[in-house]
Amino acid sequence: MKVYTAFPDNKLSNDALASEFEDINVGRLEKKLGITSRYVARQDETAFDLAIKACEKVDKEELGTVDFVVYCTQSPDYFLPSTACIIQEKLGLRKSCGAFDYNLGCSGYIYGLAMAKSFIQSGVASKVLLVTSETYTKLIHPTDWTNRAIFGDGATATIINKDDVANIGAFDLGSDGGGAENLIVKGGAGKNGFEQNFERENCFYMNGPEVFKFTLDNVPATVNNCLEKNDKTLEDIDYVIFHQANAYMLKKLRKKVNVPEDKFYVNVEQVGNTVSNTIPIAIKDSINRGLVKSGDCVLLCGFGVGYSWGTTIIII
Repeated sequence: MKVYTAFPDNKLSNDALASEFEDINVGRLEKKLGITSRYVARQDETAFDLAIKACEKVDKEELGTVDFVVYCTQSPDYFLPSTACIIQEKLGLRKSCGAFDYNLGCSGYIYGLAMAKSFIQSGVASKVLLVTSETYTKLIHPTDWTNRAIFGDGATATIINKDDVANIGAFDLGSDGGGAENLIVKGGAGKNGFEQNFERENCFYMNGPEVFKFTLDNVPATVNNCLEKNDKTLEDIDYVIFHQANAYMLKKLRKKVNVPEDKFYVNVEQVGNTVSNTIPIAIKDSINRGLVKSGDCVLLCGFGVGYSWGTTIIII
Protein backbone atom coordinates (compact mmCIF):
# COMPACT_ATOMS: atom_id res chain seq x y z
CA MET A 1 0.00 0.00 0.00
CA LYS A 2 1.64 3.21 -1.17
CA VAL A 3 0.55 6.63 0.07
CA TYR A 4 1.21 10.03 -1.55
CA THR A 5 0.30 13.46 -0.17
CA ALA A 6 -0.15 17.00 -1.48
CA PHE A 7 -0.87 20.41 0.01
CA PRO A 8 -1.60 23.93 -1.21
CA ASP A 9 1.34 26.33 -1.39
CA ASN A 10 -0.35 28.83 0.92
CA LYS A 11 0.14 28.43 4.66
CA LEU A 12 -1.67 30.32 7.42
CA SER A 13 0.21 30.71 10.71
CA ASN A 14 -1.42 31.37 14.07
CA ASP A 15 0.21 34.81 14.13
CA ALA A 16 -1.32 35.65 10.76
CA LEU A 17 -4.71 34.43 11.94
CA ALA A 18 -4.41 36.39 15.19
CA SER A 19 -3.68 39.57 13.23
CA GLU A 20 -7.26 39.40 11.91
CA PHE A 21 -8.84 39.09 15.37
CA GLU A 22 -8.07 41.09 18.50
CA ASP A 23 -9.37 38.46 20.93
CA ILE A 24 -7.19 35.48 19.93
CA ASN A 25 -4.71 34.29 22.55
CA VAL A 26 -2.15 32.60 20.29
CA GLY A 27 -0.27 30.89 23.11
CA ARG A 28 -3.41 29.37 24.56
CA LEU A 29 -4.58 28.33 21.11
CA GLU A 30 -1.36 26.50 20.30
CA LYS A 31 -1.21 24.80 23.68
CA LYS A 32 -4.73 23.39 23.42
CA LEU A 33 -4.94 22.49 19.74
CA GLY A 34 -1.28 21.65 19.13
CA ILE A 35 -1.59 23.47 15.79
CA THR A 36 0.74 26.31 14.79
CA SER A 37 -0.13 26.55 11.08
CA ARG A 38 -2.28 25.00 8.41
CA TYR A 39 -2.36 24.90 4.59
CA VAL A 40 -5.09 26.94 2.91
CA ALA A 41 -6.12 26.52 -0.71
CA ARG A 42 -6.12 29.58 -2.96
CA GLN A 43 -9.48 31.00 -3.97
CA ASP A 44 -9.10 29.43 -7.43
CA GLU A 45 -7.71 26.13 -6.10
CA THR A 46 -10.18 23.27 -5.57
CA ALA A 47 -10.19 19.85 -3.95
CA PHE A 48 -9.85 18.36 -7.45
CA ASP A 49 -6.69 20.39 -8.06
CA LEU A 50 -5.14 19.06 -4.84
CA ALA A 51 -6.29 15.53 -5.66
CA ILE A 52 -4.53 15.64 -9.02
CA LYS A 53 -1.43 17.07 -7.34
CA ALA A 54 -1.31 14.01 -5.07
CA CYS A 55 -2.14 11.51 -7.83
CA GLU A 56 0.58 12.85 -10.11
CA LYS A 57 3.15 11.74 -7.54
CA VAL A 58 2.19 8.13 -8.27
CA ASP A 59 4.43 6.35 -10.76
CA LYS A 60 2.88 6.56 -14.24
CA GLU A 61 3.36 2.87 -14.87
CA GLU A 62 1.47 2.13 -11.66
CA LEU A 63 -1.34 4.49 -12.64
CA GLY A 64 -1.59 2.66 -15.96
CA THR A 65 -2.79 -0.49 -14.21
CA VAL A 66 -5.38 1.16 -11.94
CA ASP A 67 -8.85 -0.19 -12.68
CA PHE A 68 -10.93 1.65 -10.07
CA VAL A 69 -10.87 5.20 -8.66
CA VAL A 70 -12.59 5.90 -5.35
CA TYR A 71 -12.70 9.56 -4.34
CA CYS A 72 -13.60 10.87 -0.88
CA THR A 73 -14.49 14.53 -0.42
CA GLN A 74 -17.01 16.81 1.28
CA SER A 75 -15.93 19.84 -0.74
CA PRO A 76 -16.61 18.64 -4.30
CA ASP A 77 -16.00 20.77 -7.38
CA TYR A 78 -19.51 19.99 -8.66
CA PHE A 79 -22.76 18.46 -7.45
CA LEU A 80 -22.43 16.44 -10.65
CA PRO A 81 -20.64 14.85 -12.39
CA SER A 82 -18.65 12.67 -10.05
CA THR A 83 -15.17 14.15 -9.66
CA ALA A 84 -13.69 10.63 -9.79
CA CYS A 85 -14.67 10.46 -13.47
CA ILE A 86 -12.83 13.73 -14.12
CA ILE A 87 -9.81 12.36 -12.23
CA GLN A 88 -9.86 9.32 -14.52
CA GLU A 89 -9.75 11.52 -17.59
CA LYS A 90 -7.18 13.96 -16.23
CA LEU A 91 -4.78 11.16 -15.27
CA GLY A 92 -5.28 9.37 -18.57
CA LEU A 93 -6.53 6.18 -16.92
CA ARG A 94 -8.10 3.55 -19.13
CA LYS A 95 -11.82 3.93 -19.88
CA SER A 96 -12.57 0.50 -18.45
CA CYS A 97 -11.69 2.02 -15.05
CA GLY A 98 -14.58 2.30 -12.59
CA ALA A 99 -14.92 5.60 -10.73
CA PHE A 100 -17.17 7.20 -8.13
CA ASP A 101 -17.20 9.76 -5.30
CA TYR A 102 -18.38 9.25 -1.76
CA ASN A 103 -19.23 11.89 0.83
CA LEU A 104 -17.60 11.18 4.18
CA GLY A 105 -15.42 13.21 6.51
CA CYS A 106 -12.96 12.08 9.13
CA SER A 107 -13.86 8.39 8.86
CA GLY A 108 -13.62 8.52 5.07
CA TYR A 109 -10.21 6.91 4.64
CA ILE A 110 -11.20 3.85 6.67
CA TYR A 111 -14.37 3.42 4.61
CA GLY A 112 -12.28 3.81 1.46
CA LEU A 113 -9.94 1.02 2.55
CA ALA A 114 -12.95 -1.18 3.27
CA MET A 115 -14.35 -0.59 -0.22
CA ALA A 116 -10.98 -1.10 -1.91
CA LYS A 117 -10.44 -4.38 -0.08
CA SER A 118 -13.96 -5.57 -0.94
CA PHE A 119 -13.61 -4.66 -4.62
CA ILE A 120 -10.35 -6.57 -4.93
CA GLN A 121 -11.55 -9.61 -2.97
CA SER A 122 -14.75 -9.81 -5.03
CA GLY A 123 -12.92 -9.51 -8.33
CA VAL A 124 -14.46 -6.14 -9.22
CA ALA A 125 -10.98 -4.58 -9.36
CA SER A 126 -7.34 -5.63 -9.12
CA LYS A 127 -5.81 -2.23 -8.30
CA VAL A 128 -7.64 0.65 -6.62
CA LEU A 129 -6.63 4.31 -6.47
CA LEU A 130 -8.12 5.70 -3.26
CA VAL A 131 -8.08 9.50 -3.27
CA THR A 132 -9.00 11.85 -0.42
CA SER A 133 -9.09 15.62 -0.82
CA GLU A 134 -10.59 18.46 1.17
CA THR A 135 -10.74 22.23 1.06
CA TYR A 136 -12.77 22.69 4.24
CA THR A 137 -11.33 26.19 4.62
CA LYS A 138 -13.67 27.29 1.80
CA LEU A 139 -16.68 26.15 3.85
CA ILE A 140 -15.76 28.16 6.95
CA HIS A 141 -16.97 31.73 7.42
CA PRO A 142 -14.12 34.28 7.52
CA THR A 143 -15.16 35.45 11.01
CA ASP A 144 -15.19 31.91 12.46
CA TRP A 145 -11.66 32.01 13.84
CA THR A 146 -12.10 28.90 16.01
CA ASN A 147 -12.69 26.57 13.07
CA ARG A 148 -10.21 28.44 10.90
CA ALA A 149 -7.61 27.64 13.58
CA ILE A 150 -8.43 23.92 13.46
CA PHE A 151 -8.88 22.97 9.80
CA GLY A 152 -6.44 22.83 6.91
CA ASP A 153 -6.55 21.68 3.29
CA GLY A 154 -4.79 18.79 1.59
CA ALA A 155 -5.08 15.63 -0.48
CA THR A 156 -3.76 12.08 -0.57
CA ALA A 157 -3.58 9.21 -3.05
CA THR A 158 -3.24 5.57 -2.00
CA ILE A 159 -2.55 2.64 -4.31
CA ILE A 160 -4.06 -0.64 -3.10
CA ASN A 161 -3.44 -3.84 -5.06
CA LYS A 162 -4.08 -7.57 -4.62
CA ASP A 163 -0.96 -8.13 -2.53
CA ASP A 164 -2.02 -5.41 -0.09
CA VAL A 165 -5.37 -7.00 0.76
CA ALA A 166 -3.78 -9.63 3.00
CA ASN A 167 -2.32 -6.78 5.07
CA ILE A 168 -5.65 -5.05 5.66
CA GLY A 169 -7.60 -6.52 8.57
CA ALA A 170 -11.26 -6.72 9.50
CA PHE A 171 -13.22 -3.49 9.90
CA ASP A 172 -15.49 -2.04 12.55
CA LEU A 173 -17.74 0.60 10.96
CA GLY A 174 -20.60 2.57 12.44
CA SER A 175 -22.78 5.63 12.20
CA ASP A 176 -25.22 7.71 14.23
CA GLY A 177 -27.17 10.23 12.18
CA GLY A 178 -28.61 11.63 15.39
CA GLY A 179 -25.49 13.76 15.57
CA ALA A 180 -25.84 15.22 12.07
CA GLU A 181 -26.69 18.73 13.28
CA ASN A 182 -23.46 18.95 15.30
CA LEU A 183 -21.17 18.89 12.24
CA ILE A 184 -22.95 20.38 9.27
CA VAL A 185 -22.97 22.80 6.35
CA LYS A 186 -26.63 23.74 5.93
CA GLY A 187 -26.35 26.07 2.96
CA GLY A 188 -25.96 25.36 -0.74
CA ALA A 189 -27.76 22.04 -1.19
CA GLY A 190 -31.35 20.87 -1.66
CA LYS A 191 -32.66 21.39 1.86
CA ASN A 192 -32.15 25.14 1.46
CA GLY A 193 -33.26 25.27 -2.17
CA PHE A 194 -29.67 25.20 -3.48
CA GLU A 195 -29.13 28.79 -2.31
CA GLN A 196 -25.45 29.69 -2.49
CA ASN A 197 -25.36 32.54 0.03
CA PHE A 198 -22.41 32.61 2.42
CA GLU A 199 -24.13 33.78 5.60
CA ARG A 200 -22.52 32.37 8.71
CA GLU A 201 -25.46 30.10 9.56
CA ASN A 202 -25.08 28.44 6.16
CA CYS A 203 -21.35 27.79 6.53
CA PHE A 204 -19.53 25.02 8.33
CA TYR A 205 -20.79 24.56 11.87
CA MET A 206 -19.30 22.38 14.60
CA ASN A 207 -20.71 21.91 18.09
CA GLY A 208 -17.37 21.24 19.74
CA PRO A 209 -18.59 19.96 23.14
CA GLU A 210 -21.05 17.51 21.55
CA VAL A 211 -18.46 16.24 19.07
CA PHE A 212 -15.97 15.78 21.90
CA LYS A 213 -18.55 13.78 23.88
CA PHE A 214 -19.30 11.66 20.81
CA THR A 215 -15.64 10.73 20.37
CA LEU A 216 -15.14 9.81 24.02
CA ASP A 217 -18.29 7.67 23.94
CA ASN A 218 -17.65 5.86 20.65
CA VAL A 219 -13.93 5.65 19.89
CA PRO A 220 -13.01 3.26 22.75
CA ALA A 221 -15.86 0.98 21.72
CA THR A 222 -14.91 0.83 18.04
CA VAL A 223 -11.27 0.20 18.93
CA ASN A 224 -12.26 -2.71 21.18
CA ASN A 225 -14.64 -4.10 18.55
CA CYS A 226 -11.93 -3.93 15.90
CA LEU A 227 -9.42 -5.71 18.13
CA GLU A 228 -11.94 -8.48 18.80
CA LYS A 229 -12.76 -8.88 15.09
CA ASN A 230 -9.05 -9.21 14.33
CA ASP A 231 -8.44 -11.55 17.29
CA LYS A 232 -5.90 -9.15 18.80
CA THR A 233 -5.29 -7.20 21.97
CA LEU A 234 -3.82 -3.73 22.31
CA GLU A 235 -0.51 -5.37 23.25
CA ASP A 236 -0.37 -6.90 19.76
CA ILE A 237 -0.51 -3.44 18.16
CA ASP A 238 2.82 -1.78 17.37
CA TYR A 239 1.41 1.67 16.67
CA VAL A 240 -1.90 3.55 16.79
CA ILE A 241 -3.02 6.25 14.36
CA PHE A 242 -6.26 8.10 15.09
CA HIS A 243 -7.86 10.80 12.99
CA GLN A 244 -5.84 13.93 13.80
CA ALA A 245 -8.62 16.18 15.12
CA ASN A 246 -6.50 18.26 17.50
CA ALA A 247 -3.93 17.59 20.20
CA TYR A 248 -6.34 18.10 23.11
CA MET A 249 -8.85 15.55 21.84
CA LEU A 250 -6.12 13.07 20.93
CA LYS A 251 -4.60 13.28 24.41
CA LYS A 252 -7.95 12.54 26.03
CA LEU A 253 -8.64 9.65 23.66
CA ARG A 254 -5.20 8.11 24.14
CA LYS A 255 -5.72 8.01 27.89
CA LYS A 256 -9.28 6.69 27.56
CA VAL A 257 -8.18 3.87 25.23
CA ASN A 258 -5.06 3.31 27.36
CA VAL A 259 -2.46 3.51 24.58
CA PRO A 260 1.16 4.16 25.63
CA GLU A 261 2.34 7.58 24.49
CA ASP A 262 5.25 6.17 22.49
CA LYS A 263 2.85 4.03 20.42
CA PHE A 264 0.41 6.85 19.66
CA TYR A 265 0.68 9.25 16.72
CA VAL A 266 0.12 13.00 17.21
CA ASN A 267 1.32 15.45 14.57
CA VAL A 268 -1.17 18.20 13.77
CA GLU A 269 1.27 21.04 14.33
CA GLN A 270 2.02 22.06 10.73
CA VAL A 271 -1.10 20.88 8.88
CA GLY A 272 -4.03 20.99 11.31
CA ASN A 273 -7.13 18.86 10.89
CA THR A 274 -7.30 17.87 7.22
CA VAL A 275 -10.44 15.71 7.66
CA SER A 276 -10.33 12.50 5.53
CA ASN A 277 -6.66 13.15 4.77
CA THR A 278 -5.30 12.96 8.31
CA ILE A 279 -4.87 9.18 8.55
CA PRO A 280 -3.08 8.64 5.21
CA ILE A 281 -0.90 11.71 5.91
CA ALA A 282 -0.06 10.15 9.27
CA ILE A 283 0.75 6.77 7.70
CA LYS A 284 3.20 8.35 5.28
CA ASP A 285 4.73 10.57 7.95
CA SER A 286 5.10 7.66 10.38
CA ILE A 287 6.97 5.63 7.77
CA ASN A 288 9.18 8.57 6.75
CA ARG A 289 10.11 9.33 10.36
CA GLY A 290 10.78 5.69 11.22
CA LEU A 291 7.95 5.56 13.75
CA VAL A 292 6.75 2.39 12.06
CA LYS A 293 8.64 -0.15 9.97
CA SER A 294 7.85 -2.96 7.57
CA GLY A 295 5.89 -5.69 9.31
CA ASP A 296 4.48 -3.47 12.06
CA CYS A 297 0.82 -3.89 13.01
CA VAL A 298 -0.90 -0.49 13.03
CA LEU A 299 -4.41 0.30 14.24
CA LEU A 300 -6.24 3.05 12.32
CA CYS A 301 -9.33 4.84 13.63
CA GLY A 302 -11.34 7.63 11.99
CA PHE A 303 -14.33 9.41 13.52
CA GLY A 304 -16.38 12.55 13.01
CA VAL A 305 -19.02 14.14 10.79
CA GLY A 306 -22.11 12.03 10.27
CA TYR A 307 -21.65 10.94 12.99
CA SER A 308 -19.53 8.21 11.44
CA TRP A 309 -16.63 6.07 12.59
CA GLY A 310 -14.40 3.28 11.35
CA THR A 311 -11.46 1.26 12.64
CA THR A 312 -9.17 -1.33 11.10
CA ILE A 313 -5.70 -2.83 11.35
CA ILE A 314 -3.02 -2.80 8.67
CA ILE A 315 0.38 -4.41 8.40
CA ILE A 316 2.96 -1.96 7.08
